Amino acid sequence: MDNLNINKHISAQYNAELESIRNQVLTMGGLVEQQLVDAIKAMTKGDSVLAQQVITNDRQVNAMEVAIDEACTQIIAKRQPTASDLRLIMSIIRTVSELERIGDEAEKICRTALEKFGSQHQTLIVSLESLGQHTTRMLHDVLDVLARLDIEQGIRVYREDKKVDREYEGVVRQLITYMMEDPRTIPSVMTAMFCARAIERIGDRCQNICEFVFYLVKGKDFRHVNGESLEKLLSDVTPPKKP
Repeated sequence: MDNLNINKHISAQYNAELESIRNQVLTMGGLVEQQLVDAIKAMTKGDSVLAQQVITNDRQVNAMEVAIDEACTQIIAKRQPTASDLRLIMSIIRTVSELERIGDEAEKICRTALEKFGSQHQTLIVSLESLGQHTTRMLHDVLDVLARLDIEQGIRVYREDKKVDREYEGVVRQLITYMMEDPRTIPSVMTAMFCARAIERIGDRCQNICEFVFYLVKGKDFRHVNGESLEKLLSDVTPPKKP
């Protein structure tokens, strides 16, 4: 976020407040990323101890969201930010909400797997591992975009969600086939589908964070824009290539 010139303000305290919020968001992002990594590992390895740890740590994610929201509210009340500062605060509030929801999805994966999966059903979730690793990379990359405000990388991450969606659809088809071949596996297959849906939603939330970064840097709202209009907006924010 150095591109935002946080140290431009006359008030040193104001600079410190913005820098503190910036650091808190990145710290929360790192925690959420670790939660997702652990959730995917717990699901694929059947590690109930690690799954329980993810569930417990979700409270810390929730607490960080509340603390950052409160800090943003205090800045709005005391500093009455305008222009880029206001976009920064609004983008942070929206981003931490998405991060908290990603944490919720990680918790959901662990709770679902703990309730339904036994060692005899591990073959059902092998296909989920690749999808989980894909969204984990996407989250890692979007946090890097958030830290560096790299629009070009942000566009690449944004478009990556289409690949996640296609992979998710393939997993669902595979699970449906498995269920049709052996109806006794229906409860376990449904559980696997719930996990797959939670993983796919994480990709959507990473895409949302990209939209907030675009808004922060360029001042354009990318929400609820689809098709050719979206591609035009994306091309408009792509920085010109150096000769």
